[in-house]
Amino acid sequence: MSTVNCYPGCGFVDFTNKNLFFLFEIFGEKFYITQTVLSTWFVMSVLIIFAVVVRIKLSKFKDKPTGFQNVVEAIVETINKFTVSTMGKNLEGFSGYFLAVFMFIILSNYSGLLGFRPPTADLATTGALAMSTFALIHITGIRKAKWGYLKGYFQPLPFFVVLNVLGELSKPISLAFRLFGNILAGLVIMGIVYQFFPFVLRFVVPAALHAWLDIFSGGLQAFIFTVLSMTFIAQMAETD
Repeated sequence: MSTVNCYPGCGFVDFTNKNLFFLFEIFGEKFYITQTVLSTWFVMSVLIIFAVVVRIKLSKFKDKPTGFQNVVEAIVETINKFTVSTMGKNLEGFSGYFLAVFMFIILSNYSGLLGFRPPTADLATTGALAMSTFALIHITGIRKAKWGYLKGYFQPLPFFVVLNVLGELSKPISLAFRLFGNILAGLVIMGIVYQFFPFVLRFVVPAALHAWLDIFSGGLQAFIFTVLSMTFIAQMAETD
């Protein structure tokens, strides 16, 4: 069930990101542990524990995989093949990074099923992810395309430089708002359903909506963000 707050007699459902614990104050600015921070820590903990378990079991992996080793190798092989098919063999090194990004986003999206506020329903989270992609786009462009990186801004004609720059600046904005908007919309819809549907229908309607808004849409948005990030980086690296 998604995190929703409605105060007695308020007459509306509150979807704001709540402050949970006060940490400290610097120059009059107060810092809190918010719902988003708490849920982000939860997702990070799951990923870190999984990574530690894989690292411990790595020395025991056999030539003929079984059980847990099968799962790990299937994940690694899938992301490697997908990275090569999307970005090319010369950018295969990004597979580890995008595996981490995909797993973080999909677990963040699914955390709402456990009662957490999804970190991806906060623009600060999706904005940080989008800015990471933005930085990688241009770092990769400079490293791989070199002179072609700057030359690309003046194509097909020199006066297109303004439009090309605006097009690059729009990429992190569209990535951040697409993911943020879809997850927040699901949070709002599920909050309204739980708040206003009759008690009996809460056991029927929400299950179907969770399957669509949280499970299917959450997985789809993680996939879209990852694929678009891969595509943007690959396109910049191939600039002539």
